Amino acid sequence: MSITNTPSSNDACLSIVHSLMCHRQGGESETFAKRAIESLVKKLKEKKDELDSLITAITTNGAHPSKCVTIGRTLDGRLQVAGRKGFPHVIYTRLWRWPDLHKNELKHVKYCQFAFDLKCDSVCVNPYHYDRVVSPGIDLSSLTLTSSAPSSGLMVKDEYDFDGHSPLSSIDGGHSLQTIQHPPSSRALPTSEPFNTPGMLSPSDPSTASTSAFPSISVGSGNAPSTWTRNSNFTANMPLHQNGHLQHHPPMSHPGHYWPVHNELAYQPPISNHPAPDYWCSIAYFEMDVQVGETFKVPSTCSVVTVDGYVDPSGGDRFCLGQLSNVHRTEAIERARLHIGKGIQLECKGEGDVWVRCLSDHAVFVQSYYLDREAGRAPGDAVHKIYPSAYIKVFDLRQCHRQMQQQAATAQAAAAAQAAAVAGNMPGPGSVGGIAPAISLSAAAGIGVDDLRRLCILRMSFVKGWGPDYPRQSIKETPCWIEIHLHRALQLLDEVLHTMPIADPQPLD
Repeated sequence: MSITNTPSSNDACLSIVHSLMCHRQGGESETFAKRAIESLVKKLKEKKDELDSLITAITTNGAHPSKCVTIGRTLDGRLQVAGRKGFPHVIYTRLWRWPDLHKNELKHVKYCQFAFDLKCDSVCVNPYHYDRVVSPGIDLSSLTLTSSAPSSGLMVKDEYDFDGHSPLSSIDGGHSLQTIQHPPSSRALPTSEPFNTPGMLSPSDPSTASTSAFPSISVGSGNAPSTWTRNSNFTANMPLHQNGHLQHHPPMSHPGHYWPVHNELAYQPPISNHPAPDYWCSIAYFEMDVQVGETFKVPSTCSVVTVDGYVDPSGGDRFCLGQLSNVHRTEAIERARLHIGKGIQLECKGEGDVWVRCLSDHAVFVQSYYLDREAGRAPGDAVHKIYPSAYIKVFDLRQCHRQMQQQAATAQAAAAAQAAAVAGNMPGPGSVGGIAPAISLSAAAGIGVDDLRRLCILRMSFVKGWGPDYPRQSIKETPCWIEIHLHRALQLLDEVLHTMPIADPQPLD
């Protein structure tokens, strides 16, 4: 839309919203974007000069100077849109500039009088009053900047299109399942670089080291706000170009108490002396909530396995889904299966780490606790969209082992403490007849074996995603997906449970 056709503050709200919607970057769903823009325009309708400043800033992509665009600061500083909460300047900067933005990457420009960090009663949400910054610890030679903006008509819902823009980050503090996007890197990070993000290491790099320090896990805190923060030395002021995004992000520290502390060396001895299992994984194929065909087992002698949509006989290092029949298959499932194509490649590295390469012309959607951690999310709190040609790590055996050890130990200790509390024998401050400690420990004590088995399982949907950005709320509502059981991880879980048995299992979702 040219500047001559842009609306003014005197136009109807609907016209202004329609114009501003044309300039969004496509990282959020159309419904969310429209509600966020409508909310902002209505708040500014009585402040015509600020509304005109917003229209000018957005329609000219910041080419013309603009004044502060302010809304009132809420008690907790966050704005609620369509049932999701986030910091207002982050919401609108994501909508119109960087859809892959994290909240700690913003720094206000000097002339902004009501920037979020200034703690004024009003907050400036003008996206062009903020610059994007990166940590001083990053060697920029190893990073790729993409300056081309995605088409405004492409959104995360365009499941059959590769729209080329990078990770969709959730609204800070939102509790709902979110889609995080993983586009292909133009090149892998060299192993000699001092900075390596575990999820995007060079395929030849055996290290899974992370410089992040994660607090001890807090079991039963799955509803905690899924926020994250950079390291304390986040001081560099390096703005990225408009619509530019980093393909690789620096290590993150997470205040949500979801993940345990760990330090790793470049070389580490095997976690267990037990011989590796004969099959490193087994793959079950589902259509909606029904398994189709037999479970496919991958021998440990085949470190790489391909799962595709062709009709060749399966065997060894290839699982062909096209030759599987299902008398209850619907037309929608049939259409989705046509798009599986070359599918994916799973690679087992080292003792049991797993990488995935998307060979299909269409994205795959992954449920991975490892990627949740790397994105700073709560376990099981995100769906990860893996774009065609992307090669990314989706499972870390050592991290999984630490997680199962700590959860099993926590559950075992909590069950014992709960029993003592119910009996009135819980010592220490905060004990009120044993009742309060029993309540606070009940969630931890309720962890079962199946809760730990989830750590050893990956789920991937071909072509179709699920979550709030899609009409499907669960992977069991997607037309074609696979569940991958990682046998080395399950073997380690068996060892952990023999040393510290816990409560009876709960049903696996």
